[in-house]
Amino acid sequence: MLKNKNRGYQKLKVWNDAIDYYVKTCDVFRGFPFELKRVAAQSIASSDSVHRNISEGYCRRSIREYLNFLNIALGSLGESVSGLHAYRKSKQITEEEFQELDRLSYKLENGLLRLVESLEQKRERGEWTDHLMVKESNAIYGSE
Repeated sequence: MLKNKNRGYQKLKVWNDAIDYYVKTCDVFRGFPFELKRVAAQSIASSDSVHRNISEGYCRRSIREYLNFLNIALGSLGESVSGLHAYRKSKQITEEEFQELDRLSYKLENGLLRLVESLEQKRERGEWTDHLMVKESNAIYGSE
């Protein structure tokens, strides 16, 4: 895997949990009948939004923006979970599918909440750097 500081979100457990949640959501909703394709597409989109907002917030490098994007991720997760309850009640997904997705979403939600709390504490203590410090040597470009 290619690495740089701006891809550090890939090391986050919560980002990996969000990817797992998206994959499972795709598995469940991929086979929905044609008349429910809009419902399936919206379910997949809301779960997709979670990992995307985690990474986008991280890459913005501003703690204010990062926290904002994490809250958007929490909102997308809430949208997704609300749909799960409706789909279970309407028997569009099985109890087993609901339980698996609910378990993954619960773990993900708690991880997001812990990350938000941790970042808020870092902000209060002044321990956040809003930019990447890159020091370049003139030797890199062939001049001394």
